[in-house]
Amino acid sequence: MAISLTSFLLPICLFISLARTATLTYDFDVAWTHANPDGQYNRPVIGINGQWPIPSIVATKGDQVIVNVKNSLRNESTSLHFHGLYMNGTTHMDGPVAVTQCGILPGSSFTYNFTIDQPGTYWYHSHVRGQYPDGLRGPLIVKDPENPFKGQYDEEVVLTFSDWYHESMPKLMSGFISIANPSGAEPVPQAALVNDTQNLSVKIEPGKTYMFRMINIGAFAAQYVWFEDHTMRIVEVDGIYTEPMDAEMLYVTAAQRYSVLVTAKNDTSSNFAFVGSMDEDLFDVFPDGLNPNVTGWLVYDDTKAKPEAKLIDSFDSQFDDFTLVPYDKESIYSNVDQSITLDMKMDNLNDGANYAFFNDITYVAPKVPTLYTTLSTSANATNPLIYGYNTNPFVLSQNQVVEIILNNDDPGKHPFHLHGHAFQVIARSEEEAGAFDPNNATQIAFAATPIRRDTVLVRPNGHIVLRFQSNNPGIWLFHCHLEWHMASGLAITLIEAPLTLQSQLSGKIPQDHWDVCKAGDVPVVGNAAGNTVDVLDLTGENKSPGELPAGFTGRGIVALVFSCLSAFVGMAVIGWYGLKPIEKKTK
Repeated sequence: MAISLTSFLLPICLFISLARTATLTYDFDVAWTHANPDGQYNRPVIGINGQWPIPSIVATKGDQVIVNVKNSLRNESTSLHFHGLYMNGTTHMDGPVAVTQCGILPGSSFTYNFTIDQPGTYWYHSHVRGQYPDGLRGPLIVKDPENPFKGQYDEEVVLTFSDWYHESMPKLMSGFISIANPSGAEPVPQAALVNDTQNLSVKIEPGKTYMFRMINIGAFAAQYVWFEDHTMRIVEVDGIYTEPMDAEMLYVTAAQRYSVLVTAKNDTSSNFAFVGSMDEDLFDVFPDGLNPNVTGWLVYDDTKAKPEAKLIDSFDSQFDDFTLVPYDKESIYSNVDQSITLDMKMDNLNDGANYAFFNDITYVAPKVPTLYTTLSTSANATNPLIYGYNTNPFVLSQNQVVEIILNNDDPGKHPFHLHGHAFQVIARSEEEAGAFDPNNATQIAFAATPIRRDTVLVRPNGHIVLRFQSNNPGIWLFHCHLEWHMASGLAITLIEAPLTLQSQLSGKIPQDHWDVCKAGDVPVVGNAAGNTVDVLDLTGENKSPGELPAGFTGRGIVALVFSCLSAFVGMAVIGWYGLKPIEKKTK
């Protein structure tokens, strides 16, 4: 009997593929510890297994990763999101609380179990309101045996850049979303960090080429990054290989990642500074004494001085990531099936606080996690109404091209992140360009092979146009990755192929996922309000505060409240003075 060469080689190739993969298990005990990374202030931080900075997760493409989480924080719930991983077929492992799971209460445990089928530079962090800047964030690196640049570098180095606050996030958040902060001014960090420290030394050998995997794990500040007298060659952004392009300076906004090749010089006569500089344009105030920079060194010779970073005149040399081309040269997604227009703004509601809005809706978490609403409502799962008004839901059909047009009606910069997908950046305007106009021919001269990534910056009073393929059934957030803005409601919910999702996950939600919901008394069936009888009845759903009365502004409400308080205090003083007994005085 004749045996074809193909049929002979296929089992061997399959065996080799299986032999490459592994099951990696991480046991994480999440608890408070203390740290002083900038040398200015010792404060509580969220560590893992008594360690901070928290450990990196390192895997190889194809590996199964199991992360067993025990919450020992005692006073806060938690979760983990694996930022940038598509979680194909495992949307219930994505991590956002009230979206794909319930919060992990103190004393509870929870297991994340997923297979990584994509290489690249990622990170993991808490996805509970405002929590990760307290320290629960770290690198997640996926090695690639088929990396097209593998032979072009000798070693890898991971660098995380971040902003750092001395005050705890719950206290900062209560002051941020408050009648006392009607303008929505974000708290300004006290320091910038690299690898959660300062004055970092990276040992370099002459003539070698290094791949630096750089991740902005900060809550707020973008960072300009450069290596003095060395050129960066970009080869990856957000897990997508790119055609190599040289850069002198990168602008890395919160949640973005870059891999760059840096070739060392052939002598050891000097050491060289590298710098991360926080973007001060984002700061409403600039506190006295704040150093926005963090400096590290490429150390060729330990015995030689580490020079001060050189002053630069401007940040004009930053690289334009819009010009990048994906290595696979995937063509632009054409024939758009569904287009979603999001008009973004910041405004006040009738509690006097400042909130963030898409299409006049500020995100508020539902009573029932959105995934569990999908799984428990049968055919009604295709109706966006059941997911609640303030979850800002959009239902996507399967295997279509989806377009997001985002118009930024705000004078600030915003990095937007999509869970479960990478998107093509079809268009990105300059500052003050206004809303996207599909009838303007100059705006729709799209690139033939646009860059793909999962986090992109929209400029002040500008716009972006993104496209992706709805080929991954699940519940996915699209949101601003400035943690202050996510907490104030700058998010939408994408419900992708809900009926297919029901079939995929039938009977597959692990028991410990249900257990944390039960421990937190969170309903797991019905619509966003927990109604199982009539899923179109949203009585009792979680809602945002109401709108301001006509003619009022947030500043006006604050002025009114403080005027009333002043009047009350004044009247109380007069009353107290009037009630004092009259004393007789004698000469």
